[in-house]
Amino acid sequence: MQHLETLAVHAGREDFAQLRVHAPPLDLSTTYPIADLATAGESFEALIHGGDGVANSIYARLHNPTVARAEAAIARLEGTEAAVAFGSGMAALTALLMARQQAGRHALVLRPLYGTTDHLLASGLCGLEAEFVEAGEIAARRRPDTSLVVVETPSNPTLDLVDIRATVEAAGGVPVLVDSTFATPVLQRPATLGATYVWHSATKFLAGHGDVMAGVICCDEEHAAPLRTLRGITGALLHPLAAYLLHRGLPTLALRVERAQANAQLLAERLAAHPAVAKVHYPGLGTVRNAGLLGTQMRGPGTLLSFEVRGGQAAAAALLARVRLVTAAVSLGSVDTLIQHPAGLTHRMVDEATRRAAGITDGLLRLSVGIEHAEDLWADLAQALAGT
Repeated sequence: MQHLETLAVHAGREDFAQLRVHAPPLDLSTTYPIADLATAGESFEALIHGGDGVANSIYARLHNPTVARAEAAIARLEGTEAAVAFGSGMAALTALLMARQQAGRHALVLRPLYGTTDHLLASGLCGLEAEFVEAGEIAARRRPDTSLVVVETPSNPTLDLVDIRATVEAAGGVPVLVDSTFATPVLQRPATLGATYVWHSATKFLAGHGDVMAGVICCDEEHAAPLRTLRGITGALLHPLAAYLLHRGLPTLALRVERAQANAQLLAERLAAHPAVAKVHYPGLGTVRNAGLLGTQMRGPGTLLSFEVRGGQAAAAALLARVRLVTAAVSLGSVDTLIQHPAGLTHRMVDEATRRAAGITDGLLRLSVGIEHAEDLWADLAQALAGT
């Protein structure tokens, strides 16, 4: 088995020698010529039932070779049989929730989660009744119609960790979906711990440069087929240009994560010692729930941290207005450092009582650390903190 760093460079490129190319081809075709009706008919039949690797792609809503190469690469990184790519992370989740309805309309969900994930699940828009529970309640709250358990680890934005192996055991055969966006396959591979689905907002680390919208579900072929069928019907396939850029970003994934993680550890330590900061949430400081999973489930503390400034929302807003090198913006996982206010932005649609119970205070800021020089980042944060 090759190391992840090698797979990140070479996965999804297995047909390059045959094609006599060195860089990933970009296929923008919307339709594909039919040389033989029987073969095309077989391909169409396979695609509408969730198949892959067909002789003819038929129509770009159903299949695209550039997308397929990116999917193959990400599946190799996660150690799954398949990956199914969508136009955004939320499009991927929506398809999965809709696909699970056939097995049952009840889902068990652990908080905290990304705010839009929380909002979508709580709304019931995708046909599942979401019951929000604690990790220790999963086994007792399972019902005959429970078709999914949803967790995010590390969690957004408090960086709490969830024990994936224990969650799978408690789920008792119910498929477990792990949002592993924050960890990436560099630091965590949920499928090896028993998770049925591994979900990434590929907009973030996998693409890594702030110029791609994409989502991907990694799983075995049995669970991938319904997702492809639903994707083809609804037209949610990732655009090939986005897939091309996503694939191009993968070779530097490990390098980016390792550099940004080193920066994050240094910044977390300095923020924790700053008088204007009340608390820092970061696995590398041991200040998050289940921090003991670091070194076993997770191979490193990651590149994200959150910290609470003294003075609440007014102080947080003042800091956001004062940063110069760090960009005040939502999203994460890019090569540059981003900072945002969860209560006012990404988790604004989550009701206040739920936010506070999850530790999302008015003074909490989430920092996605990039690959800049750590001292330059600290200088910017320090001057911004001086004005809070």
